[in-house]
Amino acid sequence: MKRFDILTIFPEIVQPYLDASILKRAQQKRLVNMQAHDLRKWATDKHRTVDDAPYGGGPGMVMKVEPVYEAVNMLAPGPKTAKRKRTRVLLTSAAGRPFDQRRAKYYANRYDQLIIICGRYEGVDHRVAQHIADEEVSVGPYVLTGGELPALTVVDAVTRLIPGVIQEASLEEETFSFGGPAKAEEEHVGEYPQYTRPEMFSPRRGVEWRVPKVLLEGNHAKIAEWREKHRR
Repeated sequence: MKRFDILTIFPEIVQPYLDASILKRAQQKRLVNMQAHDLRKWATDKHRTVDDAPYGGGPGMVMKVEPVYEAVNMLAPGPKTAKRKRTRVLLTSAAGRPFDQRRAKYYANRYDQLIIICGRYEGVDHRVAQHIADEEVSVGPYVLTGGELPALTVVDAVTRLIPGVIQEASLEEETFSFGGPAKAEEEHVGEYPQYTRPEMFSPRRGVEWRVPKVLLEGNHAKIAEWREKHRR
């Protein structure tokens, strides 16, 4: 049975789609297990805070690293380097790898579990992409208000490729271009890494994930230069 775990601060948006139509029948057949998890469950303060202001200044809020780490560690225990080979952790991001039918087939054939982290607000602390997610994925060269729709797109596209979910004759009759989006680099949405508190996060003894020093010094010219250099 393939498992999908979606981490979001709005599970009420995601769960109804998972519980309807073909995805619902796939679960009833016990071909897949799907669940939307409220990321606030892993926040440690009384207000269940999952975001904070960005280091270096700027508009909006940034999703914190600690709740994401705790959630992923519970759903797929162990450090990223030792994660089970049949589990893949994805982070939705406008700066991520373009998701297409070829990638959907790869996930369907290669992995038993997909954990999808839904971005929100102005962004996600970059340490999530660096140390927790296996890859960032994008469903198109545009910016959405959150990662819930991209997450559902990935789940839907992968699920229908699982044997028994859709009649094989229907899949064989489908045509699709696997060439990938034309001139994707030219249309790419440039985003720079964002960080928020804490300044240093230590998931285990001897490991420190730190915010780049330049973002802590208050030199706005250097911050702007660093952000432009690190746009992805």
